[in-house]
Amino acid sequence: MPDVVTKVLLEFLSLGKNLLVLFLGISFFISFIQAYVPFEKVERWMGSKTPFLGNLAGALLGFITPFCSCSTIPLLVTMLNRNVPFQTVMTYLFTSPLLDPWILGLMGYIYGVKVTAIYTVTTFIFSMIIGWYLDKKNYKDQVRNVVIKGALPEQDERRRKDLFLNIKESIKETIDLIRSVLVYILIGALVGAIIKEAVPTNLLTFISDQNQWWVIPAAAIIGVPLYIRLSTMLPIAQALLVNGFPIAPTMALLIGGAGASLPEIIMLKSIFRKKLVSAFVVSVFLMATVSGYLFLVLEL
Repeated sequence: MPDVVTKVLLEFLSLGKNLLVLFLGISFFISFIQAYVPFEKVERWMGSKTPFLGNLAGALLGFITPFCSCSTIPLLVTMLNRNVPFQTVMTYLFTSPLLDPWILGLMGYIYGVKVTAIYTVTTFIFSMIIGWYLDKKNYKDQVRNVVIKGALPEQDERRRKDLFLNIKESIKETIDLIRSVLVYILIGALVGAIIKEAVPTNLLTFISDQNQWWVIPAAAIIGVPLYIRLSTMLPIAQALLVNGFPIAPTMALLIGGAGASLPEIIMLKSIFRKKLVSAFVVSVFLMATVSGYLFLVLEL
């Protein structure tokens, strides 16, 4: 037992260190670059009369806003209050917790470029398709009249014109961000270390030997109600893969866990009627399951 505890601790320290170093570097870079991103143009694109462009803008906004599933709600309501097209709003709701630059950088480090590229393209396209479908089926009628204070990200003209100010603010934002996610990263690293060093490999082998066509949707179902940030789930998923757990159900669990959560569903009930909340949950489940099947077919 002492040997297992030591191995878990050493793996936790190694994994935690690597994740934090990568997180700090990418977070600072993204914070610095965001000062030069034309958010007001993104907002105009979201309100574009061309549905595809508006949908694409929603997906891109989700990409550049590194929120967890629950943190998307204030901006979501702000967009609804500003009469941003419903299709665009829903696409943003799906992409925001699943796609952001530092997460993809972290994923590339853990899983490699090929897996990360497939994950990115799959979740991006699926989010746009789901947003389009919900709009086409008039789910907009299921939105309640709710007003919550919030604001869309805006450019900081002073930071754009003053390089040293931008660096200073980027450092401050990076520190603030790491304070908000540090516990999630460390929890993920600890759970990942436990799975890698303490979980019997025969248990994971038994699961992996089952027919993945039912293991994948089961993993998606398990993931959807959990409140797991993607930053927490990545090291856990890495530990599963190292111990021989197939990548297809792992990705289904990852997408299901990060794409929705029980707290978020509860929050959405104050904004959406029951029919739209149900459609959201089913959509996340389908995205996770189909993505898992895609990885299975590609045999990565």
